[in-house]
Amino acid sequence: MRKIFTIGETVLDIIFKNGQPVASTAGGSMLNTSVSLGRLGLPVHFISEYGNDPVGFMIDDFLNKNGVNSDYVYHFEDGKSALALAFLDENNNASYTFYKSYPQKRFDITFPEVNENDIVMFGSIYAIAMEIRETLREFLLYAKSLNALIYYDPNFRKAHLHELEQLRPAIIENMSLASVVRASDEDLEIIFGAKNSEEAYEAVKPFCTTLIYTSSSEAAYLKTPEITLCLPTRKIEPVSTIGAGDTFNAGIAYGLYKHNIGNNALSSVSADTWQQLIGYGIDFATEVCLSYDNYISAEFAKIRHTKNAE
Repeated sequence: MRKIFTIGETVLDIIFKNGQPVASTAGGSMLNTSVSLGRLGLPVHFISEYGNDPVGFMIDDFLNKNGVNSDYVYHFEDGKSALALAFLDENNNASYTFYKSYPQKRFDITFPEVNENDIVMFGSIYAIAMEIRETLREFLLYAKSLNALIYYDPNFRKAHLHELEQLRPAIIENMSLASVVRASDEDLEIIFGAKNSEEAYEAVKPFCTTLIYTSSSEAAYLKTPEITLCLPTRKIEPVSTIGAGDTFNAGIAYGLYKHNIGNNALSSVSADTWQQLIGYGIDFATEVCLSYDNYISAEFAKIRHTKNAE
């Protein structure tokens, strides 16, 4: 059976609206993706690090209750699990303040065995953090050597703009290791100065020839050497957009798994199948924007299971 491995930071999100806390939930970009996939019953293994402390225990319990394997999480003793305060504006978009106390020894894990056509997903600032870079890079090279399908979401935000010149080589190397890059319009404008999907693809294509480019308020685009697609997003009144991109990624991974698309088959996927995959991403992201959760609801996952069975 194919497996899905997700690699990313773990935080406890505390969400504020109008200056008051309204919710708290386990978060982190790839954790959010993992929980959506776990709720769908897919074999997802989360690779991360957090404290051997009360917050860490809460997150462990939450992951396991939602079908996410946490065997490859590094539970550190020195330091504390990270917190993220998310402040929603009038459009329910979030700005963050982070509280982190990591130990000197980071990401000290035994990586899992990867097989051909397994899916490896990684991204965000965690994927370019110098403290864990060599360990992560070693694993990605290992996964690539075994012909895993590698999915990268840079998720690079303006808060790190002052570090961009230092971090850009790692971003480009991650793209070069990836089978699929999924990036937002904001990501690629910051990283490469790209103003639209065409400019974005010209920037990414030298490193990875399959790009999914999202403009949350407008459309999602697929760009490959053979196929160009544009699917409009849905017009909704969001409650929170915190997990939208992460859950979009879960929809794409769900489609890759459901349609049994491995790395070898990626270049021969038809436009019709890609349209279904992008549609899953839009469906999943739309669903998550209608709540304070960062992942699809159990009810939504159950409906998707029912559709699969029919």
